[in-house]
Amino acid sequence: MDRFLLAILSLWRSSRKVQVGIVIMVFFILLALLHTPIAALIGHGTDPLEISVNAPWQQPNIQHWLGTDRYGRDVLAMTVTGLTASLEVGVIAGLLSTVIGTVVAFVAGYMGGKVDSFLSSFTDVFLVVPSFPLLITLAAYTNNVNLVSVAVLLAVFSWPFAARTIRAQVLSLRSRPYVELAKVTRMNAFEIIFQELLPNLLPFIGVGFANAALGSIFALVGLEVIGLGPGNVLDLGLMLNWSQAWGALSLGAWAIFVAPVVVLALLFFSVNLINIGLEEVYNPRLRKTAGA
Repeated sequence: MDRFLLAILSLWRSSRKVQVGIVIMVFFILLALLHTPIAALIGHGTDPLEISVNAPWQQPNIQHWLGTDRYGRDVLAMTVTGLTASLEVGVIAGLLSTVIGTVVAFVAGYMGGKVDSFLSSFTDVFLVVPSFPLLITLAAYTNNVNLVSVAVLLAVFSWPFAARTIRAQVLSLRSRPYVELAKVTRMNAFEIIFQELLPNLLPFIGVGFANAALGSIFALVGLEVIGLGPGNVLDLGLMLNWSQAWGALSLGAWAIFVAPVVVLALLFFSVNLINIGLEEVYNPRLRKTAGA
């Protein structure tokens, strides 16, 4: 644990891009964790999903910073609540896909031989499968779709990307001197993987998790926009679906469309900043080009 915390602290100090990306991500995570009191404060104690007594289609004002929707509901409170559901799907799908991909990558990369060939071929099969049409089909014909079931479906199709990326790193690390020394000291494969290889790949695994979570959030948005997302759950994609169905932009109610788009763009921006920062830290060529 101390080694992990030292690695995170060193990474934090080494790149300004990583710092900015993490700050943006932490901000949204805090909003999601505290969404109930924040939404209640912003929406003046009303439920973001219940029809309100407020006037519909209000423009942004002092009482409603982003205005109201067709039913008088506060758009900002809806955005905070929708962010929570979207992040929940992202975290569940990201964790599942990262765990599966990491296990497959370490076993394939470290064992090599026939095990590596079989797992790599199995991973390649999932990589070439057109995931989004299958997700549409499964979501359309699955009864009682909820956030967890959607997250599991998304994880099934997103783990191969993490597996391929991490496997390449394991292949480069398994021939390092400290791994050979661990073999000489008669450490078994399980101990070498978790004590020697895993700590060195934690940044890559973390970035893989962030990418998988973000990809799952955008996939959920795609399902919601075409009307196949979870029912009775407010997320950012559902807000985009409503704005399209109601013709919000033609009515001048731009906030219900712009708010979720801005949140999604900032999430994408933060993950990309972390990716670029890590590349500059761990890739000497990029570090030299960036002048770090």
